[in-house]
Amino acid sequence: MNATEITDAKISPDGSAVVIATESPDWKANDFRHDLWLWTKQDGLKPLTHSGSEDRPEWSPDGKWIAFVSDRDPSDQDADDEDDPDSDPDKAERLWLIPLAGGEALPLYTEDLDVHAFAWSPDGSALYYSVTEPLTRDQQEAQKEEWKDVIRWREQDRGDVLVKQEIAPALKRAVEVAPPKAANAEETKSAEKKSAGKKAAETEAATSLPPGSQTIAKSTVAIAEIAPSPDGKTVAFETEPPHHREENPADYEMFLVASAGGEPRQVTHNDALESGLRWSPDSGSICFLVQAAAGSLEGKYTDVQGRLYRMDPESGKVKRLGSDFGGSFDQFALLPDGREIATGLKGLETQLYLVDGEKATRLPGVPGSYDDVQASLKSNAIVMRQSTINKPTQVVLAADPEHPDQLTELTHFNPVFAERAPVEWEAYTWNSDDGRTIEGVLIFPPGKKGARHLRMLTLIHGGPADADGDRFGADWYDWATLAASNGWLVFRPNYRGSAGYGDDFMLEIAPHLVSKPGRDILTGVDALVKDGTADPDHLAIGGYSYGGYMTNWLITQTTRFKAAVTGAGAVEHAANWGNDDGTWDDAWYLGGRPWENPEIYQSEAALFRFDKVKTPTHQVQGNADIRVSYLEGVTMERALQSLGVPHSFLVFPGEGHGLGKNPWHGYIKVREELKWLDKYAGK
Repeated sequence: MNATEITDAKISPDGSAVVIATESPDWKANDFRHDLWLWTKQDGLKPLTHSGSEDRPEWSPDGKWIAFVSDRDPSDQDADDEDDPDSDPDKAERLWLIPLAGGEALPLYTEDLDVHAFAWSPDGSALYYSVTEPLTRDQQEAQKEEWKDVIRWREQDRGDVLVKQEIAPALKRAVEVAPPKAANAEETKSAEKKSAGKKAAETEAATSLPPGSQTIAKSTVAIAEIAPSPDGKTVAFETEPPHHREENPADYEMFLVASAGGEPRQVTHNDALESGLRWSPDSGSICFLVQAAAGSLEGKYTDVQGRLYRMDPESGKVKRLGSDFGGSFDQFALLPDGREIATGLKGLETQLYLVDGEKATRLPGVPGSYDDVQASLKSNAIVMRQSTINKPTQVVLAADPEHPDQLTELTHFNPVFAERAPVEWEAYTWNSDDGRTIEGVLIFPPGKKGARHLRMLTLIHGGPADADGDRFGADWYDWATLAASNGWLVFRPNYRGSAGYGDDFMLEIAPHLVSKPGRDILTGVDALVKDGTADPDHLAIGGYSYGGYMTNWLITQTTRFKAAVTGAGAVEHAANWGNDDGTWDDAWYLGGRPWENPEIYQSEAALFRFDKVKTPTHQVQGNADIRVSYLEGVTMERALQSLGVPHSFLVFPGEGHGLGKNPWHGYIKVREELKWLDKYAGK
């Protein structure tokens, strides 16, 4: 639970340096630190920032600056000091810049504006960024006077503005110091009066956009990604709804606008959620990704595997890339010569592929999984993250992009895992009740591979469009190796609906959202009991998010599990459809909205079968969860209480769907889950 997670890694334009972002728990502050590190060949890895609130780094095109997002206070002269634990938790997340030549970070602006997305201009003279369209002071006061603290659902949502801000004048303002004190008290009063009058006039006359900034475009919805063309003529951006609820794919579209500003032109009209916008080096095309379970450009919304596309920005015509690949693309990078390198999940590994037209060629790689490949602007070097089940994630560099097996390891975080007895693992396949071959992973306690009649925890991944495999996990969500180290054989099934096994495999989950994958999981458990690997008297089950959905369903289907641990999983689908921020996706899985397919909504819901539940069940949920409503957890607890089934329910205040607010919440979650498993299934 004390592991440092690598959240980002970006290579400099010349390939000589890498900036790395990390997240680590701060137990005393009840918070997570977000720090930036700089790797160079000469000095190795060194801390770049110290305030603990930095994220999303991006290099300037000349490699002299790094822009990043931080909620530090721009008025604080000691901005790199530790954050005040009693400070305002709703501080604005502004854009900052730090020079590579040395010196303190400087704010691009001081206004109270949260940056949504940002990108450097091709010549490095300016930054483009998006913020919610600000209100003038008069507008803010009028709104407060009329509505007080009332939330006007949807009505109060505002779209974004796309802003361009020149770097030089912004930094000049940031380093300006107050003028020297006047010679006497009378002069001081006069100077203060003039300054106050000027400030009041500026506040009255202007909106709260930074001085000198230029509005390039306005959007009725939020702007989630920004990509200026290399020739400097055009800016592409991708939109999303301001309320961040996936209710309509039409909210997620790509637009083009002249870099000097103007009316944006919509260039996509589809049922997919585009991401990762990248221009070709000649500015002649835009490449992008549609991730797994994010729709498809080929027709109506469908949850298929991750796909790559290239678009002609003039005609809007789109071509699918790497269509002969049978797995799921997750990330990609464009090399300086326009070639495309992508991470592709297939089976239990995520490897790198060279994509050329319809063809995707797997590149030589080391065992395990790669993630988040990034290319430099002017060299062939690429960086990415790499891990295995037993090897913590590290940032690695490949000087030759066609040989990602020849790697330089840039980080050495979490060395403690090398000092402990490693778990052992193997792939496991079985046939489901309809003959479909299913694959999963077995993780054995240290020294127990090949042992018989082991107590077994079936730990179900979320998504469902995800997959377990040969990659590292050490947190509140991915704690399989911790369970194995505590004496559990951990079974991780990649049931139907999982990515990495082809589109048909993913599509077979609909509309039987839990019953069909549930049979895949139970037949796997049966196979492991039958072959003597698992002890039928010591079986447990668990999962979070969709893994929680499945756990809640499976304890209504069988009493073979002696204990269950479930988190943030729904027990019915109608109310959850209305509360879920992925409501469009829910309706696709279940074959329509609740009134369009009520039979499926009920037949696939665990709640209406709870009279069959006998398994002692431990629940967890954040009370601010909008992915799976907290009330789903309350409903389940009420059902278990009324049935007299042994249970417990832990609620984490302020946490959403993920437990990212306070590290103690994740720690307590896993601690109590292990206790529950031992109490009811471990003896």
